[in-house]
Amino acid sequence: QVQLVESGGGPVQAGGSLRLSCAASGRTFSSSTMAWFRQAPGKEREFMASITGSGAITLYSDAVKGRFTISRDNGKNTVYLQMNSLRPEDTAVYYCAGRTMRDSRDSRGYLYWGQGTQVTVST
Repeated sequence: QVQLVESGGGPVQAGGSLRLSCAASGRTFSSSTMAWFRQAPGKEREFMASITGSGAITLYSDAVKGRFTISRDNGKNTVYLQMNSLRPEDTAVYYCAGRTMRDSRDSRGYLYWGQGTQVTVST
C-alpha cells in the first residue's frame, strides 16, 4: 500500500511563491509516474503537472507552464511542485497523485492520492 502526504500549502500574496511537497511511502515510488492536480470550489479536478519515475519527462498544463516546476527526489521518496508568480486563480486544494497506466494528464488513471493541501492566493 502506498500513502501520499502533501505539505507546503498555505496563504500567499499574488506574485509570491510556494513549494509543495508530497512524501510517498512504498517501494514502487521510483518507478511511478507522479502528478499534481488541483481543485477549486465548484470546479472539476484539473491536471497541473506530471513527472515520470526517472524524472526525465515532465508535462505541464498551459495554465501553469513557465510558472510551476515539478521535480522529484527518489532517494527521499518525495515529489515537489515549485509554484512561482502565483495568481488568485491558482487558489485551490492541490493533490498529489501516483502510479498510473493512462495518460498522465488523466486523473482517472491514478491509483494513489494524497489528502490535499490548500493554497490560497490573495491580491
